[in-house]
Amino acid sequence: MKKLLFIAVSVFTFGNLSAQITEAEVDVLVERTLKTFNVPGIAVGIVKDGKLVLAKGYGVANIKTGKKVDANTLFGIASNSKSFTAAALAMLVDEGKIKWDDKVIQYLPEFKMYNEYVTREFTIRDLLTHRSGLGLGAGDLMIWPDGHDFTPKDIIKNIQYLKPVSDFRAKYDYDNLLYVIAGELIEQVSGKSWCAFVEERMMKPLHMDNSAASWSRLKDTTNTIVPHVETNGKLEVIPRYTNSIFDAAAGIYSSVNDLSKWLILQMNNGKYDGNQQLFSQKQHDEMWKPQTIMPVTNYKPYKTLFRNYGLGWRVEDINGYLQVSHTGGLDGIVTQTLMIPEIQLGIIVLTNQQMGSAFMAISNTIKDRYLGFTNADHVQRLSSELNQKEEDADKITDEVWATVAKNSKDKIKINYSKYVGNYKDPWFGLVTISEKKGKLYFASNRSKRLTGEIFFYKDQNFVVKWDVRSFHADAHIFFDLDANGNATHFKMKAISPLTDFSYDFHDLDFTKDKQYLIR
Repeated sequence: MKKLLFIAVSVFTFGNLSAQITEAEVDVLVERTLKTFNVPGIAVGIVKDGKLVLAKGYGVANIKTGKKVDANTLFGIASNSKSFTAAALAMLVDEGKIKWDDKVIQYLPEFKMYNEYVTREFTIRDLLTHRSGLGLGAGDLMIWPDGHDFTPKDIIKNIQYLKPVSDFRAKYDYDNLLYVIAGELIEQVSGKSWCAFVEERMMKPLHMDNSAASWSRLKDTTNTIVPHVETNGKLEVIPRYTNSIFDAAAGIYSSVNDLSKWLILQMNNGKYDGNQQLFSQKQHDEMWKPQTIMPVTNYKPYKTLFRNYGLGWRVEDINGYLQVSHTGGLDGIVTQTLMIPEIQLGIIVLTNQQMGSAFMAISNTIKDRYLGFTNADHVQRLSSELNQKEEDADKITDEVWATVAKNSKDKIKINYSKYVGNYKDPWFGLVTISEKKGKLYFASNRSKRLTGEIFFYKDQNFVVKWDVRSFHADAHIFFDLDANGNATHFKMKAISPLTDFSYDFHDLDFTKDKQYLIR
């Protein structure tokens, strides 16, 4: 293993601010974070004044092999990939091939939203700004979990069936599908796939030599993390997300060494290698300009007056300083990139466990030191908040499964045959409810890993327990019956309030389909 690069961070000054953080302090912070949040491995990078001043790995990339994390270890950066998609479109704007406010149907005529007016008026800018009117994570079951057979073309076709929850351009709700569609638009305009465009037009000139736009395109996978999830109190390795459908929203694999070049480019207004320009100052400013108002949350020691989404970036003020950032999450992986451009500070935190509190504790602590804020114990605060959320969620899930267990103990008789059948949702497709040896089962036709046993809860409310326990996404099933007592329809909802929003069961609406045959 190569010895990782580390340059100690010395004292920097800006105006009346004086900030200092040492290698030893970062070491203590990250090691404490690893233990507190049960994360196997973390990589941290700090950029200051146009230079990478810290790049270091901690812990292990894989609990089974014990391979160490270093500054070149590759992580899935997940939704931090969205800033690359925005920049790719910015480059096409610079070249005069598109305009931000061009209508999407000019380039993808098959694109169709639920509302005809929205379809007609939907712009390239709207693809990136989470203001479509769709709910949080709407339609993500077409990309999540891995193991499905949906394609980007399916998303373009099926997004018309997703009902809006707010007026067009009226409200922020985070979205992944429209970034997938943005990737398709980039291919249509440039003649290159999203992956090829990002690698050839962006990564290559920036010398992000070890990175790739998708897992399948990595030339060397020997120094990569594996994803981990804590299930039933035990940390386990889970299968990696590898489907290319998600690439334009969350596909990139990179390291802190390579991502530092991306942050330096951003804080240098699109310039690299002296006076080379990847995208113009005008487009740089456009990407960092507030587009969609986001809810503001204040917590010590920060005071935030505004929070917005730009184009591929979140932009907000932190005690009077502009912060430009993004986070990302895949199964068993969460990451963050963050910049305070006024003091030319960039922070990268990559982890191989899906506990977002870990990267927040690290980036907030480093940020505090550079900004001269009162030292807050972010590890302790975030741990306490997480414990409280998990305790509250456990009360909800424990009640459900306790009721299920009591029903079984009381030997409540349920006529499963009236629920059995094929059910179809307009965008998710078919699922089968079947009875085998006196038990009821759920199986998705297109998302093969969504299988599990169904248990009676109360009335016409059942619950499904997924076979893959690392999903942490068990769900209610609410059946409707006809006059003869046979199920004709059902809807779903996650049991735990901590279920990842990409399990958007609440957006599904199944109707029994007697004529449709299962493949």
